[in-house]
Amino acid sequence: MKRHHSLHLILTVALGIGAANFAQAGTPVTSAKNPPPAAVDWKVDTISPVANPIYFEDPIIRSEIRPIFAHHRIDSGFVSGGGTAEVYALQLRWAVTDRLAIIATKDGYMDLDTPNLGSPGGFLNIAAGFKYAVIDDKANNFIVTPGLTFEIPTGEDQVFQGDGSGEWNPFVSFEKGWGQFHLTGNVGLRIPNDSAFSTQFHYSLQADVFVNRYFIPFIVANGYNPVSDGNRLPLDSEGYDVINFGSSKASGSLQLTVGAGFRSRILDNVDLGFAYEKAVVSPEGLTDDRFTFDVSIRF
Repeated sequence: MKRHHSLHLILTVALGIGAANFAQAGTPVTSAKNPPPAAVDWKVDTISPVANPIYFEDPIIRSEIRPIFAHHRIDSGFVSGGGTAEVYALQLRWAVTDRLAIIATKDGYMDLDTPNLGSPGGFLNIAAGFKYAVIDDKANNFIVTPGLTFEIPTGEDQVFQGDGSGEWNPFVSFEKGWGQFHLTGNVGLRIPNDSAFSTQFHYSLQADVFVNRYFIPFIVANGYNPVSDGNRLPLDSEGYDVINFGSSKASGSLQLTVGAGFRSRILDNVDLGFAYEKAVVSPEGLTDDRFTFDVSIRF
């Protein structure tokens, strides 16, 4: 009898150990040496805005080098008699932490070619600042990022830059994701230190869909509202995102562009971007339409 009891005990222990091992076989080992696999961050499939690159600031915190080229057609009813403007620029962003980034949003060179103002060229002002993600809700695919930039009047007056005492731009950006669909927005206020220039409210909204890495289409709208007049030029519109004319008759007007484009992720850290914008509210002023091309290089 003792022998049968001993055999029964050995079989019971063996079966228990086997059952425990079988249960463990389907469960990942989570230890310091073998941590559980991390969930994919929803922000991996988000894109930086292409249109209105100076003021439509991305709420996502990332390090980025971003060369930009824009071909801008001026409305024929503007004081210049129409014409074109081409801008060559480079933006820089440095993620100091996962919530704080230092940003350089405006610089570069502009070439004008107009019937009434000739064909001047010159450097633009320089603008830089910071942004900080106050809400980064990964569980609900939602981020809110306020920030501040200051524009230094370092540019050349032949392209309507370099005058005044600088301009502040406090702003708030946000983005919400639903699977592969994303909605991104930005609101801000351009506040000059010199009352000769216009104070302007700006806002942007973009919807994009990550179809695949090579085709990420979007639609976008960018609005600009002068809320107080300057006293430099007797114009009934302002200079959209690049120029502050200091118009004396633009207060209360609406300047709005709508557009579309796409990004293509040619490498894991490199996005090509294209956008087309068209002014849709009269008087159109400085803008008829614009083509913008950029390369977002993240590191």
